[in-house]
Amino acid sequence: MEYQFVRDPIFGFRAKFTDEQALFGRWLTEEINTDRQQLTALLGLIEQVKAVQVNELKLLGKEVSLTLSDAEALLEANILHQGDEDISMYQDDALALDEDGLLAVCGYEDFVALIHAWCEFIRFSITP
Repeated sequence: MEYQFVRDPIFGFRAKFTDEQALFGRWLTEEINTDRQQLTALLGLIEQVKAVQVNELKLLGKEVSLTLSDAEALLEANILHQGDEDISMYQDDALALDEDGLLAVCGYEDFVALIHAWCEFIRFSITP
C-alpha cells in the first residue's frame, strides 16, 4: 500500500493514496483525522482483533465504515448500503451510482502499520 501524509496549512492533515486505495485517504482525512475519540476507538478495535476476542468488528463512520478482521481491513462507503433508496425516479436524468472508489481493502498488518504511521504523523500517542 502506497501513501503519503501531508500537513496542509489550510486543510490540516491529509492522507493521499493510490487510486485503488483512495478511500483509505478519504477515511483518514475526513472521518478519523485527529479526532481523539475516533482514534482511541480504532486502536481499541485493533487490539480486540489482535487478541482474537472477536472475528470481525465494525466502526461506523458518517460516510465511510470500517470492517476489521484478523485478515483484512475493509472500507465501504455507506451509500453502498442505501438499498431502500429508490433511484429509479432519476433514470431520465441518466444518473447512476458510480461504485468506483467506494470500496477499498488491505491486509490487517498493512492496516495496523498505516494507523500507527498516521498516529505518529499527527503526534497522537498510542500508549495511554
